[in-house]
Amino acid sequence: MTNDDVLYRSRLRLFGLAQELGSVRAACRLEVHHSTFYRWRRQLLAFGPEILRPRERRQPRMPNAIVPMLDQRVLGLALAYPDWGPDRLSAELARDKWGGLKLSPNGIWRVLSRHGLNTRAKRLGLIAGYAAPPEPSRPEPKPELHIAADRPGHRIQMDCFCIGRLSGAQGVVWQYCETSNGTHPSRSDSWQYMDPDVLAVIRRPGSGGSHPARTGKA
Repeated sequence: MTNDDVLYRSRLRLFGLAQELGSVRAACRLEVHHSTFYRWRRQLLAFGPEILRPRERRQPRMPNAIVPMLDQRVLGLALAYPDWGPDRLSAELARDKWGGLKLSPNGIWRVLSRHGLNTRAKRLGLIAGYAAPPEPSRPEPKPELHIAADRPGHRIQMDCFCIGRLSGAQGVVWQYCETSNGTHPSRSDSWQYMDPDVLAVIRRPGSGGSHPARTGKA
């Protein structure tokens, strides 16, 4: 709903209230003068309720307003020479090679302000193609870390995790696990290709697990 719709409904409510109360003075308590009420009433009877809608008003043209052609000339020269201020632009436009245009520095400043170009930084920013300062350069990404393994079992990763206290177990329970780099996860017999020294460590008593390489059951 626009402001015109709000005003239109308010005026219709004014006439409805006057008909309901039977008194124009009581209806004019909506901050509307009674002379305005009777003027609207004559228009309402003559043209219908649509006449109560606010009419669009043409923007007034001031005698000292700058015509669009001069407006574009000022913008073009200001963008061609962004370091020039209103005083320099006014002096240059008055020269014959720019058409001998007589514009005051204050009028040029108003033109630039209307288009958001009233400062040198804004004009330079528009020419450069950005309106904000450039972002700091991002550092190059670090190389991806990778562990080289010649064969399955050549490199072993050990990890441990504290599970905590469990019922039926004595003390704190820890979980130990190992991962063989270079071992294909889809092969169930990859333990056969492990390094012998690694297998010897895994087969030590107390290592646990049900893997054939650990229990010695091939």
